[in-house]
Amino acid sequence: MDLDGLRVAITGAARDTGRLLAEAFARRGAQIFLAARDPVAARRVADAISQRGLGRAEAFRCDLAAPDSVRGFAAAVADRTSHLDVLINNGATYIEGDNLADASDDTIESVMAASGLGTVLLTKHLLPLLRASSRPDVVNMISACGEVGHRRSGAHPAFYAAKHAHAGFAEILSHRLRPEGIRVISLFPPDFVQNGPRRADSDLTAQSVLDCVLFAVGQPRDCFIREFHFEQVRNPRS
Repeated sequence: MDLDGLRVAITGAARDTGRLLAEAFARRGAQIFLAARDPVAARRVADAISQRGLGRAEAFRCDLAAPDSVRGFAAAVADRTSHLDVLINNGATYIEGDNLADASDDTIESVMAASGLGTVLLTKHLLPLLRASSRPDVVNMISACGEVGHRRSGAHPAFYAAKHAHAGFAEILSHRLRPEGIRVISLFPPDFVQNGPRRADSDLTAQSVLDCVLFAVGQPRDCFIREFHFEQVRNPRS
């Protein structure tokens, strides 16, 4: 897939699925603006992309739970490009726990702020750059925890709440931005593994989730894939 020249912003890009996304888009010729709470880790990813000749990448600090940090990242991207083709809202704070009391107030606030407030604010502040693109996409890495009736994750109730907020935001955004030609693509994977066999009887892998993102972004502009939902073959809590 040729994504040469695309300008792509990715949050939570310092590790795991976010890093895989940054590397995959860069490998296909995209220019990457990658962000993470840990700027040192983000720079390591950007340096690795550059050293491998995968494409161009710049690293930025962005704490989605801190509005000033979100606005700072958006401003930094705007200083470097006149348009943005793809925004991947991947960053989130995951915590486990069956009981509401399993997490402190500060932790719950951070979880809710990252997927809720931070994602909304970042999309808002980058929307002018997306509107300047000839092929704008907003990709939301949500979670099956954002689906109505989902109960199979060991995630804390605050994470469930945060992902329902993200899902509601993505749904209305898709409807309202569709007339402008801006595609809003949301993925609702169950708990998945970073590495593993890609067999029908195995857990979903990060690479399979990544392949769905690349497929949707690579489609012609008449194809609006709004959501990806996945069967959860195995129960990670069993």
